[in-house]
Amino acid sequence: MTKGRRPKPTKLRLLNGNPSGRPLNENEPQPETKIPSPPDFLNADALQEWGRMGEKLYQLGMLAEIDRGIFASYCQAFGRWAEAERSLAKMAKKDDEFYGLMIKTKSGNIIQNPVIGTANKAMKEMRDAASLMGIPATMRSKVSVPQSGTNKKKGFAAL
Repeated sequence: MTKGRRPKPTKLRLLNGNPSGRPLNENEPQPETKIPSPPDFLNADALQEWGRMGEKLYQLGMLAEIDRGIFASYCQAFGRWAEAERSLAKMAKKDDEFYGLMIKTKSGNIIQNPVIGTANKAMKEMRDAASLMGIPATMRSKVSVPQSGTNKKKGFAAL
């Protein structure tokens, strides 16, 4: 495991103008851009996110068959987060005192609703997977994608 920041893919460094000035990896693998098929275990929200984000990432040249696992983890975490948030919203409607955020145990103690922990963990897993794929706005804000001459199959203009 390397220390420090995760390395950026060469394509992203080139689009950003290689601000570090470090040598580029001329032999970095360049897998074909493709929307992989979703695993059959994804929940309904995850499948919807797969379709929504898969197409967008494909158009940007940021999704390949070898990304299936990490993309599935992003989508499944999204699905779990959505389910947990819906569950909390239902609880909030029935609870005028704590709005689903706190619950009473059998012994009468008031604790944080465990569904909040589930939602928070899924949200963190979703952000972590998204970061590995270059999805967050903080990463995109440093990248300039050519608007014309883009090769739809590869996703980027010839670099």
